[in-house]
Amino acid sequence: MDILYLLVPLSLLLVLGIGALFWWSVSNGQFDDLEAPGRAILDEDD
Repeated sequence: MDILYLLVPLSLLLVLGIGALFWWSVSNGQFDDLEAPGRAILDEDD
């Protein structure tokens, strides 16, 4: 039962860290255009 005093705050910190990284990536435009990189390979001229 004592391990829960360690695991619950640790899991909350992990969830907050992952949420902060996801928010940072969305706000910096990482998910704006998911199709362009795949098309860029096909459209490239030699």
